[in-house]
Amino acid sequence: MFETIHNHQERAVLDAVIAAASGFEHLNEAAILADVACVALNRLPPRYIRHDVDYSFYLTERERAQNEAAINEAVAFAFEFVQAKVAMRARR
Repeated sequence: MFETIHNHQERAVLDAVIAAASGFEHLNEAAILADVACVALNRLPPRYIRHDVDYSFYLTERERAQNEAAINEAVAFAFEFVQAKVAMRARR
């Protein structure tokens, strides 16, 4: 009954992480990319929906652009954050 409910941000963030990963080859390990996605998702408000098409239908072009910018900003922050943590661990 509830299996269709999901956070719309998840797919968008995962796609953005995968797209940006080539710029962070030293962070290209699956577990690290999952950490990046988690950090990015925690910086964004959840958008729970049942169907992706319903969410997209109700957004204006401005809202879509703002959402995309917020996702890209959150992913950029997450890569930098995780990169700093990995570097700190390597110094130990």
